[in-house]
Amino acid sequence: MGLEMIDAGWLSILPPVVAITLALLTKEVYSSLFLGILTGMCVYCFSTGGNILQAVTYVFDMMAGKIGDNGYMIIFLVLLGSLVVIVTRSGGTAAYGQWAIKRIKTKRSAKLTTALLGLLIFLDDGFNCLTVGTVMRPITDKHKISREKLSYLLDATAAPICIIAPISSWAVAVASEVEDAGGLGAFLQTIPFNLYALMTIAMVFFLSATSFDFGPMKKAEADPQIPPESAETAPDGGQPRGTVLDLVLPIVTLIVTAILGMAYVGGFFQGASFSEAIGANPVAGLTLGTFAGLLVALCMYLPRKIMTMKEFVTGIIDGIKTMIPALTILILAWALGGVCREMIGTGNFVSSVVSGGHISMSLIPAIVFAVAAFLSFSMGTAWGTFGILLPIVSMICAGPAGAGVLIPSLGATLAGSVYGDHCSPISDTTILASTGAQCDHLRHVETQLPYATLVAGVCFLGYIVAGFTRNAVITIIASLCILGLAFAGIAFMQTRVKE
Repeated sequence: MGLEMIDAGWLSILPPVVAITLALLTKEVYSSLFLGILTGMCVYCFSTGGNILQAVTYVFDMMAGKIGDNGYMIIFLVLLGSLVVIVTRSGGTAAYGQWAIKRIKTKRSAKLTTALLGLLIFLDDGFNCLTVGTVMRPITDKHKISREKLSYLLDATAAPICIIAPISSWAVAVASEVEDAGGLGAFLQTIPFNLYALMTIAMVFFLSATSFDFGPMKKAEADPQIPPESAETAPDGGQPRGTVLDLVLPIVTLIVTAILGMAYVGGFFQGASFSEAIGANPVAGLTLGTFAGLLVALCMYLPRKIMTMKEFVTGIIDGIKTMIPALTILILAWALGGVCREMIGTGNFVSSVVSGGHISMSLIPAIVFAVAAFLSFSMGTAWGTFGILLPIVSMICAGPAGAGVLIPSLGATLAGSVYGDHCSPISDTTILASTGAQCDHLRHVETQLPYATLVAGVCFLGYIVAGFTRNAVITIIASLCILGLAFAGIAFMQTRVKE
């Protein structure tokens, strides 16, 4: 925008405070973010002799500038949304379900297969929940696994794997929010510190491999309420048009071509090192990979009449529509971060307060995790939460004192955001998980809340360890030990109750 940053003092924290407060009160993130941006622009304009009309103009100038700066990101997301819709409509997921139901023979293998499939479909959390739910529901019904347990397995693998997979809509969104801290490179460094995602995945496999349960989930598993007519029904109610290959090949093409695309765009084939090439313009590589996945799907589906050209194009348009809410949040979050960082000096003010307030920087990861968890649970959106908090956390840790806890704090922000998104009753992912499992939504929330909160408690202690050690290996080992002790304590109490 070409405007010089001012020192707004304590007024510089008004934009995020307004956004967070309104989000908590209204449970609506779009208007909250917009009003936060407008507040920041008013602070800037009134401090420099401007007026409200100028402030409104600057709001849209900032949004337009951020859209231009993140054009590749927007193209990638709309292409990804299109691919998700087209692959789903091809019948490939239904074909996989019919293939799997003949081969999965035990309750344990049904749970483990659900968990593994949930980790394999890491492109998008909504796609994950609906696809895995459609594929696995007939199989888990057959083995008398409760719908509550199925919906937990869907929810506990969807967002956690998306937030640590380098090739996903979540990864690119986060990378765009932490561009000043290193972009995709910073995101990759947060993966070992994303304790909630790692501990939740560990818990999912422990619960799937054993018969261990507790709380309301234990009661649900003891008496699973499964509609009798669903046990032998094909995933799509009939013979699917597509095959398993129609699901697998476009997604494998996306992953392989995205990696090659990153290398090509970054100059690997012209002599640059692979690590340098991958980090040069990763979103451009992901865009090429997603486009290649769409081309493969086109070449597979049209000649075999799985889809007509009109249906294929309709799928692309519908896929773009599915990404509009996420894109809206991102654009608003980019603009909020822009006004705070580039115009009113929020980061400088917050950093000075933290350094002058004798708050130990070693406690910042745990504090950030708790704040992100509360905010995400209240708003029901991980994207909205890390859109608000990531720029603030980046600014808090920007100075020399905070450099050592920057990556753990960013990881804690993402982890807290995912926890709230995982168990909030108003979260899109929670709703889609109960929809994919065809489970009563409130029953899903009730049964998974103790599981998610147990992991969140473990993570809070883990982030205290992370803040003081600043070592990912020690942090993960300590968190796993705490989680193991929690399981042992629950098992001991259940044994005492039986006696």
